[in-house]
Amino acid sequence: MAGRRKQPTHENHDRWLVSYADFITLLFAFFVVMFASSQTDKGRAAQVSESVAKALNDGGVSNAAAAIAKVLGGTVDDKGQGNAQMKGPGGAKKADKPLPEHVVELVPSMKALSRDLEEEIKAGKVEVNLEPRGLVVSLRESAFFPSGEAVVETKSFPTLGKLAKVLLGVPNPVHLEGHTDSIPIHNERFRSNWELSSARGIAMLETLSTRFGLQRERLAVVGYADTTPVDSNDTVEGRARNRRVDVVIMSRLAVQGSAKASRPRPAVSPK
Repeated sequence: MAGRRKQPTHENHDRWLVSYADFITLLFAFFVVMFASSQTDKGRAAQVSESVAKALNDGGVSNAAAAIAKVLGGTVDDKGQGNAQMKGPGGAKKADKPLPEHVVELVPSMKALSRDLEEEIKAGKVEVNLEPRGLVVSLRESAFFPSGEAVVETKSFPTLGKLAKVLLGVPNPVHLEGHTDSIPIHNERFRSNWELSSARGIAMLETLSTRFGLQRERLAVVGYADTTPVDSNDTVEGRARNRRVDVVIMSRLAVQGSAKASRPRPAVSPK
């Protein structure tokens, strides 16, 4: 009886897929590490790295992709989702509108003041805001002036020194605007809130120029009395906010507008 013929063994031609899969996995991990190292949010970058390392150990590339999506937001495998540019399942975040020129110009000064005056801002002594006319630093009366007086408190000099440092670093004109609450004042020195608000603006000018070296040519004083409140005059807290001196770093746009408004009109000769 003839013996059975031994079936030939087929060669496995798919073994290269194992090495290829390992290569793709390593390449994926490399790009993830590069991406994480480029992120400005270091905490999130660390989360990405840790999540990818754990996912690769547990289940390969698909688990790693899911881990990244969980950290960065978005939905895996959905078109336009599952990457660092997305903010959750809603898709791409709309691009922010470009800031107006007058805001961009004063952003560095705003950041510097917000940093240097952080303690004063938290204590409610100072407020810093960007407005169309410029960067407004509101100095509360209670922290800078005795009640009903127009003499700058010496205890406020350290704060004013921080403010002056920023003012000296920009060429923009500066307006010093005095404001009061709506309660009328009438004493031996001040007959009205108009006089008090103007006198406080002048006192701030003298302090900034004499003690901190600001050029007087850059400074202008305006007294508004109680005509431009920032809060209600019906409450104690509101009146306290309204009693202030606003130091305004004027934007170039506002300066140009003021120059046009103050420019004398040509005389018209009678016909």
